[in-house]
Amino acid sequence: MTNEIYELYELCKRLHKMMREKWHRDLPFEELLTDRWERARSLGFGEGTSIYHNSYVYGNVKVGKHTWIGPFTLLDGGGGLTIGDFCSISAGVQIYTHDSVKWAVSGGKIPYEKGPVTIHGCCHIGANSIIAKGVEIGPHSVVGAGSFVRKTVQPRTIVSGVPAKAVGEVHVDPTSGEVRLEF
Repeated sequence: MTNEIYELYELCKRLHKMMREKWHRDLPFEELLTDRWERARSLGFGEGTSIYHNSYVYGNVKVGKHTWIGPFTLLDGGGGLTIGDFCSISAGVQIYTHDSVKWAVSGGKIPYEKGPVTIHGCCHIGANSIIAKGVEIGPHSVVGAGSFVRKTVQPRTIVSGVPAKAVGEVHVDPTSGEVRLEF
């Protein structure tokens, strides 16, 4: 083993140990080398927002404050993507602002279709969900894990399924902030 490889190996061991001791987590080496909050700042995202190293960001993507963007996400801002404050975009979520369906089946005669996506503040997008172009998700809404959202979601609504359908309501006490999910 060369000296450089040995030093890299030792750095990896130290970083893994620090992460386990401080956060009780074990992450891939490249995640240990990056700062999720610094990456968010470099992308112009809001204060306190974080985005994992292995998340993809394309085009015009705007993200508010204190939003968590989990690992293995795809944020396609080719048609414009806005995510509000205090949102959770869970692992594996894919958000698209374009599609190439008509382009492909027309043999390239029809251009890609684009439509902006807006996810208002205080929303939770469950793991491995897909949000299609042109969708708006109202504030204080929840998208269940594994859902395909192709239509607008009203404020304070819980949606789930493929395609996603309303399955409940979100109630937030304005004074205490206490939340009740009603199915």
